[in-house]
Amino acid sequence: MPLNSAQESCHNGHVGTQFAREPAPRTMTYCLGIMTQEGLVMASDSRTNAGFDDLNIARKMHTFSQPGERAFVVLSSGSLSLSQSVLNMARASFNAGEGLARVDSMYAAARELGECVRQVAEMDRAALERDNYSFNVHLLLGGQVLGEAPALYMIYPQGNPISATEESPFLQLGEYKYGRPLLDRGIVFRTTSLMVAAKYALLSFDATMRSNGAIGPPIELLLYRRDSLVLDCYRKFSHGDAELQAIHGRWEQSLRRAVEDLPDLHFASASLEETTQSILI
Repeated sequence: MPLNSAQESCHNGHVGTQFAREPAPRTMTYCLGIMTQEGLVMASDSRTNAGFDDLNIARKMHTFSQPGERAFVVLSSGSLSLSQSVLNMARASFNAGEGLARVDSMYAAARELGECVRQVAEMDRAALERDNYSFNVHLLLGGQVLGEAPALYMIYPQGNPISATEESPFLQLGEYKYGRPLLDRGIVFRTTSLMVAAKYALLSFDATMRSNGAIGPPIELLLYRRDSLVLDCYRKFSHGDAELQAIHGRWEQSLRRAVEDLPDLHFASASLEETTQSILI
């Protein structure tokens, strides 16, 4: 099941161009949601692009809240124009007291966002596909509605949602492969604290930025504490942030030291030629 396919080139005004297109740029999105017993961690980068030499900054984290009743965080990837259309539609409905302002569950909230995706698809998909652009927008929705537990969902371009579970407590968008192994080994729904999950999130971004230079600060990080129903724990890590650099340095040192402390490997004394022959036999 693909979690990325985050092409971000449709916002640059080039839709409809008749000239030969350049190869697709590297993925320039990484968004992450982690669900723990204590609450949620939501994190996103802020880079978007229209080609190899066109780098822009655009927020991918969006919040909707009615303190004491509901709190939602939405992370977006894909075409910037499409995600903006979806979120503008959701925002207008919310401000009018409809949509996300009235849903009674997180599943209903995910379905509401999915319906916004489908409405934008009705308006824009045909025109995009005529010019060989895919309808590409993915969303992560995390939050809580009064009366139920926090939840985390991914919404696909078709509008259908999938939820994180205790067994699979995190969801990713975009350039996910570099930051996933650490999460697979470290995140445990019932025992990972919210603050530790936030550190895992930053380390996951650190691994991604190390392997893909297209991903980088600013990084937005939001912690939602279970049953608080308010969004009041937020950080933005800009380029050169002292804490981000300190975590990067400490992690690299600790990782190298951990590898050096592993037991030494033992090798058979047979020659390479003898070993190769025995394997062939």
